[in-house]
Amino acid sequence: MGAKKTILSGMRPTGKLHLGHLHGALKNWIALQEKHDCLFFIADWHALTTDYADTTGLRENIVEMVIDWLSCGLDPTKSIIFQQSQVKEHAELSLLLGMVVPLPWLERCPTYKEQQEALADRMLSTYGFLGYPLLQTADILIYKADSVPVGIDQVPHIELAREIARRFNNFYGEVFPLPEPILTEVPKIPGTDGRKMSKSYGNAILLSDSAAEVEQKIKTMVTDPARKRRIDPGNPEACPVFDLHKIYTTKDVHEWAIDGCTTAKIGCLDCKKPLIEAINKALEPIRKKRQELEKDKKKLVDILASGSASARARAQKTMEEVRKAMRLE
Repeated sequence: MGAKKTILSGMRPTGKLHLGHLHGALKNWIALQEKHDCLFFIADWHALTTDYADTTGLRENIVEMVIDWLSCGLDPTKSIIFQQSQVKEHAELSLLLGMVVPLPWLERCPTYKEQQEALADRMLSTYGFLGYPLLQTADILIYKADSVPVGIDQVPHIELAREIARRFNNFYGEVFPLPEPILTEVPKIPGTDGRKMSKSYGNAILLSDSAAEVEQKIKTMVTDPARKRRIDPGNPEACPVFDLHKIYTTKDVHEWAIDGCTTAKIGCLDCKKPLIEAINKALEPIRKKRQELEKDKKKLVDILASGSASARARAQKTMEEVRKAMRLE
């Protein structure tokens, strides 16, 4: 058996997590921690690249994220779980990498202009926002990560990290391995309005929602627009509710829903009932774990502190290599 790979990934603490985070990242992380050397970090510095103007909820969001992670099954005895800002070496490496990275490499990042347009209400012509991919590269390289689990939209960031690592190695010798993306297959997770599930859209089913909140959100969820009346037949493949059925209910339920919808034998509320039951059944163990964790928030702080200390010990070793390679010590 070969040596374990070092895997790194992180999330920005911008609020409570939802079903999109669970299926888009957390389930994959939980599987990876069983086989590899994993580091998962709360990217609080990255949160400041867009939300620098108001940091009042940052501390609470960090704690809530740890609760969500542990409730879903991330295990601090199997993975290093840490807070980015508690490992100052990330900033040092980002600074040093910034000395060798051509500015156009950052400006051509696809998410740079996309997010500026999407968040037009915020002033994002800042060095921190432009340098987001550079800090992300430092996050990856400082642990010499072999692989980074990402969605397809993040692949350009990993390619940039590889280019930066290659350029640094050309100048100063082979210090960094070139990280590879682990493409995560993400099922379509629609929000209650039919768009991609997102807290910023106000359409998310949160991992912390009660059974009653889940029921209310699914009941009001948009369906196939062709079904204006109860007697109108519909098309499940055009219905966001059916996308969730594909994830949470059985094949028998799918067949029942398809038959009932296309023939108008059932209404949309009928179709939603087994989905509500299935989602609540899936979330129940997460809710129970959350209740336990919320009773002892000091334990969460201790987990972050311990994980950050372990991460920092690794980061310090890398920075010693970097300084020697650059003849800074």
